Amino acid sequence: MPYLHPYWRLNYVEKNDPETGENSPFKDIPNTKDEKAVHLLYRGSHSYLVMNKFPYNPGHLLAVPYNEVDALEKLNKEERADLFDTIIKGQEILTEAMHPQGFNTGFNFGCAAGAGIPKHIHCHIVPRWNGDSNFMPVIGETRILPAALDTLWERLREFV
Repeated sequence: MPYLHPYWRLNYVEKNDPETGENSPFKDIPNTKDEKAVHLLYRGSHSYLVMNKFPYNPGHLLAVPYNEVDALEKLNKEERADLFDTIIKGQEILTEAMHPQGFNTGFNFGCAAGAGIPKHIHCHIVPRWNGDSNFMPVIGETRILPAALDTLWERLREFV
């Protein structure tokens, strides 16, 4: 099996402690002044949209509440409503900018379910196109993304 060395992930791996949630990037992202540097697209009243630095597909977004909680029921009604409005906003932005034919949208709660930062929930919004999954992840164990994050951020930002 060939090995890929995504050296850029080391900062994420070393910075975040999934057990404690310390140094969670989700706490830092909304405090930045340079939105492009962190690929922050949109700020709602209780949540925000950011591009996933480790995307499954081009345009993969995360809807993240400002309130750091590990379960939906820990958000108040206003926070839940805003989070779901933010998810819809993300789908609208992607629809306008990239014309996907569908979406995978969902949450991972807890480490066992794949949550990389289990202390801070977030919703994945993944645009999908017919035939977008090719042989590379299966045969080559490699994911191919045809767009750079910075270039795609600029394209998506036009539709916010």
